[in-house]
Amino acid sequence: MDSSRRRYARFRQQSRESRRRKSHGTTASHAAPTTSDAGARPKKRRGGYFREYLKWLKPFWREILSVLLLALVAAGLSLILPRATMHIVDVVLPQRQVGVLHTIGLALLLIITVQQVCDWFRNWKMARLNARVLFRLRQRLYNHMLRLPLHELFGLKTGGITSRLSGDVDSVTGIVQIAVITPAVATVKVVLTLMMLVWINWQMCMAAVFLLPPLVVLNLVYIRRIRPIYRSMRDDRQEIDGRVVETFGGIRVVRGFGRERFEAASYGKLHHTVIRKQLLARVYEHLVGSGWGYLIPLCALIIIWFGGTLVLNDQTTVGGIIAFQMYVMMLLAPVSTIVQSYGQTQQALAAMERIFDVLNLPLDKPDAPGAERAPRRVESIRFENVSFAYPQMPAALAVGGSGEEGGTDAPHRDNVLHDVNLDVPGGATVALVGPSGAGKTTVTNLVARFYDPTVGVIRLNGADLRDLQLRSFRRLLGIVQQDVFLFDGSIADNIRYGRPNATREELLTAARRANAHEFIEAFPDGYETVIGERGVRLSGGQAQRVSIARAILADPQILILDEATSNLDTESEQLIQASLVELMGGRTTFVIAHRLSTVVNADLIVVLHEGRVLETGTHADLMARDSRYRGMVERQQQSAARLDQEPSWFG
Repeated sequence: MDSSRRRYARFRQQSRESRRRKSHGTTASHAAPTTSDAGARPKKRRGGYFREYLKWLKPFWREILSVLLLALVAAGLSLILPRATMHIVDVVLPQRQVGVLHTIGLALLLIITVQQVCDWFRNWKMARLNARVLFRLRQRLYNHMLRLPLHELFGLKTGGITSRLSGDVDSVTGIVQIAVITPAVATVKVVLTLMMLVWINWQMCMAAVFLLPPLVVLNLVYIRRIRPIYRSMRDDRQEIDGRVVETFGGIRVVRGFGRERFEAASYGKLHHTVIRKQLLARVYEHLVGSGWGYLIPLCALIIIWFGGTLVLNDQTTVGGIIAFQMYVMMLLAPVSTIVQSYGQTQQALAAMERIFDVLNLPLDKPDAPGAERAPRRVESIRFENVSFAYPQMPAALAVGGSGEEGGTDAPHRDNVLHDVNLDVPGGATVALVGPSGAGKTTVTNLVARFYDPTVGVIRLNGADLRDLQLRSFRRLLGIVQQDVFLFDGSIADNIRYGRPNATREELLTAARRANAHEFIEAFPDGYETVIGERGVRLSGGQAQRVSIARAILADPQILILDEATSNLDTESEQLIQASLVELMGGRTTFVIAHRLSTVVNADLIVVLHEGRVLETGTHADLMARDSRYRGMVERQQQSAARLDQEPSWFG
């Protein structure tokens, strides 16, 4: 891993190159565009997404309008105090109008109260609007991601999914305030304030206007120099968080290889890089702060100095100077807001594009027009000339395009299945055997319709799977994988996952049939035991049995077993095998097995090699002839015999 010094130096070099490209209005031709690079986006597309977002916000137009009106009312009321102060100083006090002073004071108190009430309601309405928009957008994005094709999700990766659901959604929900309400109100404030300044004294107004360019420069320094540093720091922290999760997720490996010092040093280097960037950001912030610290008293000095000269020449009044001072202070804030809102808007638009890039991706196998419900019973599953290649990650996820899934428009790798033909009768047990990479898992992926064939057709009871409603077809499935995945929650919740409304008795029956009831009851909390993320509190065999119980309770018509007993000890494996025989009765089952002794009783054994079906038949049929399957069985038997004859490692 690079040292923090090298990482920091690389960051500074990239920052200089980025500023140089922006100053010349070009981008490096060799730089690959990313989803976070707003400059790589076509303007037409950005405008299209923004219009799409505005349409999406249409149901909230009343709330948005009320927020805008409240902000404008509060802005208008804020202009009254300086003008009233001028009148008090120039007229009321010299003439000792005590009654008028009290009247104006009470009126100003009422105005200030109304202004604050308007601001409070505006902030409350804006917070409520943002919460509603955030919830709606995040829920829609989450629901859409759940239904994306698998290769699209694999392209996004875990970090990409969480960053869109968290940071990007948070940025987008405030875009109405950042891009519309805040600059609109600030612009109105600037215009009205300038009008008041000109009305009080146009000469002092011209002097004050000369202070605006330095103010704009200070804010641009913040936008161009400091914000990119903080964005880079967020990326670094994401990397640190990912490293932490990975390290503690594999803590047994870390300790087993004695890599604690290495991981601690890596963590320190990553954090040290963040500290370096943070110090650089603080340097720029202090420069900007010093600029503001110089600009504010300078502004006051100019007004008093130049305004005092005008007072001595009877060209203005003392009240005019005081009011002018107050209006200038009111002018600086909205000008700063307008400049900063530009950078915030660009960041929000970039986040919006990342979200709508995902929302515009096609869903995973939408139902065809006129799609029918899947049959309740499986009579046959037939592969007809099926070839398949896994889709590549779409370029859309890297550069923002909206790739097509499936068909000829989606880029595919080389075929992993070639011209597969199978005829599986309902209720049969099919064993898929062959070396790693032969295509066994791919066949089950197609059966589960995680993917559709690139060429050919898979039929259920004679109907093309693509002509059936996907949701109803998936209800026929039950899957037990070699790599068991359990959710953080109770054991009961995990077993009920495929059938949430199952009764307590059905739950217990499923656990008993999976040989899981005994060890579950041994826990202090029994079925309510919380097993942690990915079932970390369970042993491999226990987790596998919970997974099998989950499949038993779901009562599927099509069962997929991917080395379902691989993590069990011999005694448990024998008990589970008996339970699986009962479970598979009357169900169409696809079994992936590397230990061929577990598939002897299969109704159909399919031997795969390099994506092609080499042989099919029963165990007896294949053993009776000179088949590849027979050679595989004999090699496994010879290997097992050698292990029995070899001396134990422990003597």
